[in-house]
Amino acid sequence: MISLAGGLPAADSFPVDALRAACDAALRDQPQAALQYGPSEGIAPLRGWIAAQLRAQGIAADPDEVLITSGSQQGLDLVGRVLLDPGCTVLVERPTYLGALQAFAPYGPRFADLAGDAEGPLPPAAGTAARLVYLQPNFSNPTGRTMSEVRRTQWAAALRDSDVALVEDDPYGELWFDAPPPRPLSGRVPGQAIRLGTFSKILAPGLRLGYVHAPREVIAKLVLARQAADLQTPSLTQRLVLQVLDSGILDTQLPRIRALYRAQRDAMLAALARHMPSGVRWDAPDGGMFLWLRLPEDADATALLPQALERRVAYVPGDAFHACKPAPRNTLRLSYATATPQQIDTAIARLGELFATLPSAETAHEPAVPAA
Repeated sequence: MISLAGGLPAADSFPVDALRAACDAALRDQPQAALQYGPSEGIAPLRGWIAAQLRAQGIAADPDEVLITSGSQQGLDLVGRVLLDPGCTVLVERPTYLGALQAFAPYGPRFADLAGDAEGPLPPAAGTAARLVYLQPNFSNPTGRTMSEVRRTQWAAALRDSDVALVEDDPYGELWFDAPPPRPLSGRVPGQAIRLGTFSKILAPGLRLGYVHAPREVIAKLVLARQAADLQTPSLTQRLVLQVLDSGILDTQLPRIRALYRAQRDAMLAALARHMPSGVRWDAPDGGMFLWLRLPEDADATALLPQALERRVAYVPGDAFHACKPAPRNTLRLSYATATPQQIDTAIARLGELFATLPSAETAHEPAVPAA
């Protein structure tokens, strides 16, 4: 079985030696602090490190506006607890991150889709009533799409003229291939934005370390909700991550991850061009871990999945990423993060054989051209 389904980072990218040394140092130099309860907000030096990184990206941030969380997924849950009420409206991209829908759904909101194009989701019409809008501007999950500078400018103008809160989720922003993405949307609407980040994609997901940046009054409410959940993110984890970050590891870690994922993305694009029948379309992501595939309109990616599994290939059908039904049935998400280039070519060849059996598909005599 070759899985192109999971959203897992590449295990080869984990800085095992650096984390082992950092753990040893934390237990040697500050054992009591590393193993004791700590503040619910997170340890001050780590919050200060994150605030400095946000300022470098053009976001006005102080350490007391940062909450350390057990992964950014916990941040999404806390935002839902504090901001959402039954029946309030949450605007989301179409499609959007399934984990956000799962985090918000228990609090009873009404989801509303945003129309979009190649530049990203379109701002809603003036006067649209909503509690918040959830966006992934950089290399989004599942589509891999990045919001353009023009579209970010439009969103900033629309948000400033509204009472809608922005929740900007940016787990993949550092995973760019050729150039960094445009300046964060949250930095353009100060006081109106909640930003979520994580160390899962740049260090290791098993650390379960993320953060929320928001106005102080929002952070105060999130802290209260967090205390009822798990009190704090483990002190040892925070201190060993801080030790690794202070060592300057990201200067070498980030270029290594970007090169790895770029090579695997290129392998997938090349395999798609070689093996996919006409009528299948895709976009070339500029970063991140995912690629969005569109089959002919009458195809059903969910119904085809058992046949793909018989061919020992796994993917995620695209309808799972839609908040509002009916959802398109002809899309699927592929991840290039964990498979080798050879595995990617083999898996795409198997999928190409399967999709060539669709009544509306014909074997391409020319390589399929990625959609703009």
